[in-house]
Amino acid sequence: MTRQTLETYQVLVYLAAITMGLILGTILPGKVGMLEALLWPLLGVLLYATFTQVPLTKLRGAWRDTHFITAAVIGNFVLLPLVAWGLASLFAAEPAVRLGILLVLLVPCTDWFITFSHLGGGKAQYAIAFSPISLLLQLILLPFYLWLFLDQSLLVAVVQRELLLAFAGLILLPLLLAFVTEKWAQGRRRREHYVERLGWLPVPLLALVVFSIAATQVGVVTGSLPLLGRLLLAFACFLLVAALLARLLAQVTKLPPAQGRVLAFSLGTRNSFVVLPLALSLPASYELAVVAIVFQSLVELIGMAIFLWWVPRQLFPTKAAA
Repeated sequence: MTRQTLETYQVLVYLAAITMGLILGTILPGKVGMLEALLWPLLGVLLYATFTQVPLTKLRGAWRDTHFITAAVIGNFVLLPLVAWGLASLFAAEPAVRLGILLVLLVPCTDWFITFSHLGGGKAQYAIAFSPISLLLQLILLPFYLWLFLDQSLLVAVVQRELLLAFAGLILLPLLLAFVTEKWAQGRRRREHYVERLGWLPVPLLALVVFSIAATQVGVVTGSLPLLGRLLLAFACFLLVAALLARLLAQVTKLPPAQGRVLAFSLGTRNSFVVLPLALSLPASYELAVVAIVFQSLVELIGMAIFLWWVPRQLFPTKAAA
């Protein structure tokens, strides 16, 4: 099997991994604790492998591309917060559920959307370049969003701490290691072959990540079945609106297809793994916020598997394909 074949059928690989994870977590809930402990290291290795496949020396050009940065900022920090507030108001009657929906939908992903962008035919250097900008804006704007929508300013300090820890561990460290690897391999055929071999890793590593999430979080979700129908509608609507907004913003800012794909994955993915520890630290009366965040991550997993097929083929096809 070639690497191209693996990436062609990656959607089936992820769907199979999600299915097996859900089955394992349901049948053997007491045996999946180790997977939860391995999740963050797996994400770190996944991003390192992804970063080694991206020409990091071209990041400066991505930062200078004001069209893409403008579209990503407007989409993530102006339009989608309004969408999140509307969905929370429509589908969440309980304050705890509303808090969970808003926490997870207000904060765009800064880590694995890079891998999805790479595997979905986007220029991953734009995703990498946008991550620090996204983090900075999250730290600044999230207090305002919480005050405006919920008056939950006491949560701000904890959220900021979790964001900074995630950024340092999942972005800065793998990025530094990938940069060192790129310099080490430059101009040496044997070393460049090592980097090429790393290109096989993103698909199986991402499959392990989604398997682990599905297996470890299915128990939390199944305990709140009456709530899931509303949450499914809310999060499915969010994914659909995010994709359509990406298409609209890409047309307005005249982005090429490869950048439009990155924009779609940026708008569609959220920082559920960062806000989950925050939700777990809340009083027992807020346990439904945990359910909302966990369920969003499961819906997003399936949504991203669909995005990997839909975004490059239908939403942002190449000019020749179109």
